[in-house]
Amino acid sequence: MRLTRIRIHPVKSFAGADHTSARVLPWGLEGDRRWAVVDADGALVTAREAHGLLGLTAEPVAGGLVLGERERPGDSPPRVEAPTDAAPVPVTQSRQGTALPAGPGADTWLSERIGRPLRLVWQPDPTVRTVKPELGGLPGDRVTLADAAPLLLASEASVAKLNELALQDAIDRGETDAPPLVVERFRPNLVIDGDPRAPFAEETWELVRIGGVRFRVLGPCDRCVMTTIDPETLETGKEPIRTLARHRRRDGKTWFGIWLVPELEASDVDVLDVGDPVEVLRESA
Repeated sequence: MRLTRIRIHPVKSFAGADHTSARVLPWGLEGDRRWAVVDADGALVTAREAHGLLGLTAEPVAGGLVLGERERPGDSPPRVEAPTDAAPVPVTQSRQGTALPAGPGADTWLSERIGRPLRLVWQPDPTVRTVKPELGGLPGDRVTLADAAPLLLASEASVAKLNELALQDAIDRGETDAPPLVVERFRPNLVIDGDPRAPFAEETWELVRIGGVRFRVLGPCDRCVMTTIDPETLETGKEPIRTLARHRRRDGKTWFGIWLVPELEASDVDVLDVGDPVEVLRESA
C-alpha cells in the first residue's frame, strides 16, 4: 500500500489543499487546522451550519495565511499574519478556552463572504488541547483545532466500495445512477490506495507505519452531516450518510476513515511524502 494524497486544511472548515509532502508534528501535520472561525461571542462556527466556508481557501505562507475563494482565484487575496501579539479572546472550542484574533481586516473579509459577523482566530499553542481519553487519547497526546485527533486517514479502496454500495442501493430504489462520492467529503489528511480486496480493513489496524513515521490508530471516525455537503457545489444531499447508515452503522453512528496519533516526542519532526509505503504493524485480534 502507498500514500497517495496529503491534504492540509489550514483553517477549520475551509477547503483543503493537496501537498506532495508535509512535516509531521506530534499534534498533526504542520499548518493543519491552527485557525478557526468563531462568531461575535466566540462560539465555533463550522461548515455544518455555514456551508460557504467550504468555498474559501487558505494558503500557508511564512508567518501567516493568504485567504482566497475557490470560485474567484484571480482576485487579490488578503494576507493574514499570525497574531502573535494579540490579546486572547474567549472561544468555545472544546479544551481550548481562548485563541488569538486575526484582526478586523480578516474578519471583514470573512463576514462579507459568509453573510454574517464572523471572526478568524488562531491557536498559538498546539500543545494546549488534549486528545480525549474516551477516544483513546493517552497522556501527552495533543491535537490542533481538529475535531478529535491529530490526523484522519481514508482509503481509496474504501471510497470505491462505498460508491459501489451507493450505486447498488440506488438501483434497488429504482434509480439509474448514483453521483460518485469523492474522498474530499471526509476531509482526510492522509489518503492511501488501500487493498481493493479488503475495503474498510483500516478499521482493524492498531499501529501503522507510513514512510518513516509510526502512528497509533485511535479507531474509526464517526461521520456527521458535514459529509453530505458537496465540496464543489456546496449543495446538501443525502449521501454518504444514507449509504453509511445502511451498511456502516454501529452503536447508532455511521463510520468512515480512522483517527491517527503520531508516535513522536514533543521535539520530533518527520516528513511524509506522497508515494511513501504504508505498513500495518499491528491489527486487532
